[in-house]
Amino acid sequence: MVSIKDIAKIAGVSISTVSYALNGSSKVTKETSERILAIAKELNYIPNAAARSLKKRQTKIIGVYLTEFSGAFYGQLLKGMRETLSQNGYDLIVCSGEQSHRFLPERMIDGAIILDETFSNEELIRYADLGNKLVVLDREINHPAIKQVLLDNKGGAQLAIQHLVEKGFSEIIILTGPEGSYDSNQRLYSAREIGKDLTIIEMDGDFTKSSGELAAEKLVRDYKHPVAVFCLNDEMAIGMYNYLAKTPYRVGEHFHIIGFDNIEVSQYLQPRLTTIDYSKQEWGALASEQLLKLIENHPFDNIQIFVTLFEGESAKGNSYGHN
Repeated sequence: MVSIKDIAKIAGVSISTVSYALNGSSKVTKETSERILAIAKELNYIPNAAARSLKKRQTKIIGVYLTEFSGAFYGQLLKGMRETLSQNGYDLIVCSGEQSHRFLPERMIDGAIILDETFSNEELIRYADLGNKLVVLDREINHPAIKQVLLDNKGGAQLAIQHLVEKGFSEIIILTGPEGSYDSNQRLYSAREIGKDLTIIEMDGDFTKSSGELAAEKLVRDYKHPVAVFCLNDEMAIGMYNYLAKTPYRVGEHFHIIGFDNIEVSQYLQPRLTTIDYSKQEWGALASEQLLKLIENHPFDNIQIFVTLFEGESAKGNSYGHN
């Protein structure tokens, strides 16, 4: 691979002169700079990005770490991040998997937004102690170089349970998310707390449509009376809709379903899905803003994204209390 030493040797100048020319410095005359750039082009010189970032202490690139990319949820979240970062002169790369964790200690990015359970809290604290700037969306960590932009998961779960109780249910099924998911666990703990005087039945899910379909299949097989289901995300709720559409059972009559996220595709369901609503785009934008403040050493606060109930189901529940 061609290095600046090779260019310097051919141009008959020092390495520092080549470096100045390649970086557009006014310390080199126009004539010398043009000659060096011509030699670099002829040799197909490619700058070493890692070395350059170490020298400048900045890459102008932000890493966004996600456990996965599937589903309609992530598009709006990333859109909010990308727009905010772009407006401030930063690029964004989306990372997944433990091998990409090395981008932080190797300083290949200026900071990171984390929504990825493959990071342990201990690992994030270690990176923060080394000076890395981090914003987390999926956990609570007390560290001056780690800021939190979290959903009001507890408030959302309370709204969901209260809504089903107001419809007359005293028995509520909760379709959970992945075991390691912070958001799922927060929603579940809150639902248990507010539902302590109700009959709460928990079913295992994993935030995918297929797990919603499997849950619906079991509930249809055991059906005895109208059922209330709180799905801890919309993907699973959509899976339930998909399965029920193939049966004589109807949402709003036999099954009363509420989700969490109000993803765009849910607006096409009939009847409309009742769900917990918040702006994914705003969440991404605020996470980016907080990270930029960290990088630029500006004042900042931990932020909570508030949620509301979107009532989409048209059919109204009557007295469906069963214990």
